Amino acid sequence: MIKKDIKNLLQNTGVAPRRSRLQESWRILKGNSLAFVGLIIFALFFCTALAGLILTSGTKPVFDPAMVRLQEKLLPPLSSPNLETLRPEEIPKLGVYLFGTDDLGRDVFARMLQGAWVSLTVGFVAVGIAVLIGIFMGGISGYFGQSHIRVDQILAAFVLLLGGGLLAVGAIFSGSALLLIGSAYIFFSRWLKKGLGKQPPPKWMKVFFAGVISIDTLIMRLVDIMLCFPSFFLILTVVALLPASMYNIMIVIGLTSWMGATRFVRAEFLSLREQDFVTAARALGVSNWRIIFRHMIPNAIAPVLVSATIGIATAILTEAGLSFLGFGVPPPHATWGNILSDGKRFIFDAPWLTFVPGFAILLVVLSFNLFGEGLRDILNPKLKERY
Repeated sequence: MIKKDIKNLLQNTGVAPRRSRLQESWRILKGNSLAFVGLIIFALFFCTALAGLILTSGTKPVFDPAMVRLQEKLLPPLSSPNLETLRPEEIPKLGVYLFGTDDLGRDVFARMLQGAWVSLTVGFVAVGIAVLIGIFMGGISGYFGQSHIRVDQILAAFVLLLGGGLLAVGAIFSGSALLLIGSAYIFFSRWLKKGLGKQPPPKWMKVFFAGVISIDTLIMRLVDIMLCFPSFFLILTVVALLPASMYNIMIVIGLTSWMGATRFVRAEFLSLREQDFVTAARALGVSNWRIIFRHMIPNAIAPVLVSATIGIATAILTEAGLSFLGFGVPPPHATWGNILSDGKRFIFDAPWLTFVPGFAILLVVLSFNLFGEGLRDILNPKLKERY
């Protein structure tokens, strides 16, 4: 009752009640009609993908994307099945072939449902891997960027990597020995650093304790090197060398897409580390890692979310391209890319095999891009005045 009276009083005096952050974000999103349409399409795609997972999986799925009906091949959309030639379990559940059938008589609608879940999984998992790597690398580069990597640290890292490589190829004894040596040296160097305190190291140790390159320079040059490679051809090469698997595709796309997130996080950290709240946290004795994860990352995540939203669309396009070329998710799983690839042989006889998955890819990628632009407007205070 009191809240209602206060609201009426504010309205009568011409003072608008203060909106919450969620209400303000919703108002800005509704003001951007294209972003709002993108959100609606994304929500429909998400529900369709979940429905596809439930309805096309299991031993007796509701819609079987692998059901072969050779007598019903290359039927156009909305065609009725020939009940006289089909067994009861082969009759489509909707009573019609909503998107037609392919060259093996498989229901294209069922295959599109299964492919929606594959595309959603690849997009979100690949971008999740890229964002996690980008936040970690960008945070280290922005916060510890002025620190230098010493000669002994480079040698220890080389020994550890060599030991891990020997373990991977089966040289268990040599690999384990190198890993133990590298780990022992790390603990020894930390103990020696505490023992020396602020005293300079002995002359014979100065070579090993000399700084070689700053952390920021090393990470940024690694980013520049990764950006020099054509990402799609790099992914194509790696996927061709690995066994065909949906998990390999997600990991490879994620491991080749973290550079943008790294640059965004680094730029935010360079400005945040000089802010008063970071200085106050250091004065209170808060550890560096707590400052990074508790105080700085929440303030630096906004541009990463926008980049990740658009990155999901890129990951879906990459997976569709790999599947179209035959390097994607292996059969019997259906993806929009391999449906499109199967349909290219019948582009004049059965054009729906090309148009249906192609239009679905176009619509979903466009929705993610539009929603990403709207999310940019919501998270950027300078753009709120437009709405």
